[in-house]
Amino acid sequence: MSKPHWRPAHTSDLPAISAIAARIHPDFPERSEVFAEKMRLSPDGCRVLVAGDEIAGYGLAHPWKQHQIPPLDRFLERLPEDADCLYVHDIAVLPDQRGGVTRAYVTGIAELAHATGIATLALVSVYATRPLWERLGFRAVAADALHAKLASYGEGATYMLRDLAAT
Repeated sequence: MSKPHWRPAHTSDLPAISAIAARIHPDFPERSEVFAEKMRLSPDGCRVLVAGDEIAGYGLAHPWKQHQIPPLDRFLERLPEDADCLYVHDIAVLPDQRGGVTRAYVTGIAELAHATGIATLALVSVYATRPLWERLGFRAVAADALHAKLASYGEGATYMLRDLAAT
């Protein structure tokens, strides 16, 4: 069996992405149409993890503005022309495929950010995953203005940035 690897996400992957999202994030439901829009707006940032013949995870990232959190399960409509970060909307991997694959996805989108002139990655850490993100070079950012939006991500949600120039 081949080693799990990331490849670009395709519209035909939406059922698998939605099924994984429902399993991994039952408290944060999002419609497949919202995923499809992210794939359309930022195809290079949207990838799936392929293990054998199955999709075992996905990652969705798109250009955005630092210190602004796109609402869950809402359409973006368009990307900001003055984007200053690549926002990691979600990375979800089935439990039996975890172990290094998140690092591989983040490395890939960091390369994408560099190629497009973006020097920062941003995300919201949920489910007590902050230590994972810190190991991957992200740092927590305290911003009172984000408090209300972070509340919709559950207790312990943390807004985090990774400065690519420093890595």
